[in-house]
Amino acid sequence: MLWHALAFAALGLAVASAVMRLLPATRLPSRRLVLPTGPVAALTGGLLARAILGPGHLLLTLLAAVAVAAALLSLLIRPSGRRESAPHPA
Repeated sequence: MLWHALAFAALGLAVASAVMRLLPATRLPSRRLVLPTGPVAALTGGLLARAILGPGHLLLTLLAAVAVAAALLSLLIRPSGRRESAPHPA
């Protein structure tokens, strides 16, 4: 169980690092928020998936960990810029 938790946290850190490399710094909040969010989200998603699916589904729990980390990290992404929107009809 400890090895799974470490694997989930490492996957979350890898996802957070990839997000920080792929997106410009203007689209993300500070590193102090992005880097811990990945491992915590992956750990939560992985442990929750393990509790639901059982101990025999390692690949599915790893995928769930990555999916939850990616989903929570996507919530931190800021819009790319202001768009001029058309006025709403009255």
